[in-house]
Amino acid sequence: MPHVKCLQCRECKSEYPIEPLNACEFCFGPLEVSYDYDSVAKSVSRKSIESGPNTMWRYHDFLPVDRESAVDISTGFTPLIHAKNLGRQIGLDHLYIKNDSVNPTFSFKDRPVSVTTTKALEFEFEVLACVSTGNLMGSVAAHGAKAGMETMVFYPADLEQGKILGAAVYGPTMVAVEGTYDQANRFCSELADAHRWAFVNINMRPYYAEGSKTLGYEVAEQLGWKAPDHCVVPGASGELHTKIWKGLEEFEAIGLIDKAKTKMHLAQAEGCAPIVEAFESGNNQVKPVRPKTIAKSLAIGNPAAGPYSLEVLRDTGGTGVFAYENSIVDGIRLLAETEGIFTETAGGVVISSLKRLVRQGKIKKDEVTVAFVTGNGLKTLEAMGDFVAPIETKPDLDTFQTKLSNRRD
Repeated sequence: MPHVKCLQCRECKSEYPIEPLNACEFCFGPLEVSYDYDSVAKSVSRKSIESGPNTMWRYHDFLPVDRESAVDISTGFTPLIHAKNLGRQIGLDHLYIKNDSVNPTFSFKDRPVSVTTTKALEFEFEVLACVSTGNLMGSVAAHGAKAGMETMVFYPADLEQGKILGAAVYGPTMVAVEGTYDQANRFCSELADAHRWAFVNINMRPYYAEGSKTLGYEVAEQLGWKAPDHCVVPGASGELHTKIWKGLEEFEAIGLIDKAKTKMHLAQAEGCAPIVEAFESGNNQVKPVRPKTIAKSLAIGNPAAGPYSLEVLRDTGGTGVFAYENSIVDGIRLLAETEGIFTETAGGVVISSLKRLVRQGKIKKDEVTVAFVTGNGLKTLEAMGDFVAPIETKPDLDTFQTKLSNRRD
């Protein structure tokens, strides 16, 4: 991989070899993959990308793994839908939904996990593991099965049943941990030190994070090789927010798109909004919170990439915005009723936050805006409550017509 240079600390810029490392030994800052963009530019063009597979692997030159050994379950190149109905309702002419809920395990997590599983095999790990708020463990279980690896997934015990079953079907070892995600994450960090396991979002995190960049690449390509004016991204750890922006910056750096002037907005739930709270108060550090939200996939009270997400917000002129808890299900239903897309609670946070941004004048009517839907609604049915009120009728035309008329009245 001549295009991959090293791992580099995001704080002190110390360099490390390409190994399963995630923290700098000097300042304890997080590590990320560093690339030789001159090398990438020599091998990549719009034409070469367009001739690639209709998956995230059309962008393999930007990823830190060997394409030939990819653990690929056909992730990526998901629809970018011009949401005319929703846009008309909230006042936007050029609103697009990036629907990543149609990936193989029904969330964007298939992107980072595909990269990480491939790298874990390159490092000759035999056990693939993760700590998850739900979507990640389903993806890890599926990729572990595809790769023939022993797989272990750790998760907070109060997780939605749909996500538990959606992971269990692939046959991993399921470990329900008492407490919050942050408590489970600290426990798994100890396990990663004690065992030679590939924890995708701990010791393998530098490689895991890179997979999310492909959302930025896809949006730019699908818009006709240009960056949007606005992106509205759900925020948990903050990593997705930073990596979509990194993807746009990389396309700009090697000349695939013109200068990216995108405002990168971050959407969190009212009951777990530590990054938004830091943004609104002008702080550079994120104060941890104890999550209390129905958006469990976003319930990370101590977000690892929080400070870097703040940097992206400020560097791009974006806004940190939270969705009121009582508006999240309304956001889910609005997207379903206008565009036929059933998203999970994280998507409800995005749609609710998008409406707030428009009302606040942060997004103008004629600006190209992309809202990211990252998970499928069938995973969080419990959050919807009992809102179904059917017409109950005998199989009789007159009875039905009467009841239908009464309903319409």
